[in-house]
Amino acid sequence: MGVDYYKILDVDRNAKDDDLKKAYRKLAMKWHPDKNPNNKKEAEAKFKQISEAYDVLSDPQKRAVYDQYGEEGLKSGVPPPGAGGAGGPGGATFFSTGEGPTSFRFNPRSADDIFAEFFGFSRPFGGMGGGPGMRDARFGGMFGDHMFSSLSEGGGGGGSMHQPSAHRKAPPIEQTLPCSLEELYKGTTKKMKISREIIDASGKIMPVEEILTINIKPGWKKGTKLTFTEKGNEHPGVIPADLVFIIDEKPHKVFTRDGNDLVATQKITLVEALTGCTVHLTTLDGRNLTIPINSMIHPNYEEVVPREGMPIPKDPSKKGNLRIKFDIKFPTRLTASQKAGIKELLGSSV
Repeated sequence: MGVDYYKILDVDRNAKDDDLKKAYRKLAMKWHPDKNPNNKKEAEAKFKQISEAYDVLSDPQKRAVYDQYGEEGLKSGVPPPGAGGAGGPGGATFFSTGEGPTSFRFNPRSADDIFAEFFGFSRPFGGMGGGPGMRDARFGGMFGDHMFSSLSEGGGGGGSMHQPSAHRKAPPIEQTLPCSLEELYKGTTKKMKISREIIDASGKIMPVEEILTINIKPGWKKGTKLTFTEKGNEHPGVIPADLVFIIDEKPHKVFTRDGNDLVATQKITLVEALTGCTVHLTTLDGRNLTIPINSMIHPNYEEVVPREGMPIPKDPSKKGNLRIKFDIKFPTRLTASQKAGIKELLGSSV
């Protein structure tokens, strides 16, 4: 079973929603780090445990998975009953429809976020110290420790405090999207199936699946972000998270990218370096290039082919350059006659 969430909240396994709220309210106020400045480290650990226990047991799907599989099953992504995929708190499961299934599990909500959702603010005892809760520190300085009794003894999730009218938005959820260099050169469309939770008209949380279309433009670079607004899980009192896909670049067997330029390295012999050679390359869009090299090729030499690099995102009709570098293979040994011949050929020019 691992961690016993029921024991942490001091409730039995048949505890109802009101029992969980009452237990959480009492323990969260007791162990809030700002309430325990003399043993803050221990309080922070207890506070996180209490928040995680409440987050799991107050959610019917997470609780059902936990009851059946325990903490390990819950955190390793066992699908909740009736759901299409393993969803983490605040998010959903992702399956790539183009390159095989790719699961994406979200991190548990922070203890401060759960506390703020429950009470309407996250720093009830003066807002001391830093951390995520400081975004609500404006509430803290308005009240002293006397508010502890009104919060811990009041009925309902928010006690007698006024709840803020604006809902908190869940933090963005990021997912890496690997793309080949050919896809980034030509542009492409990828389909991503997501499974997430929504609130239906009756207020019930239910799993749904959606297909997101991701249009990748020619020339996009690694690190480019594409945002789908509010496509995370829906939960009461929380604005769903934005889903953010971050472009990543797969390694290519011929080319590497340097800004808008493409770089290719050719292996040549010393004879070719001295006498010239011809480079044959297939471009990322399938064209065959034949590039004669008539210059003397030294170890740092680069041949630049204009406008054969990556498209420039702001104007795909323009492109960077193709830069060809050379890896010159020197002979490991020379015979006496070969050395004499080289000295005779090159002696007057060196």
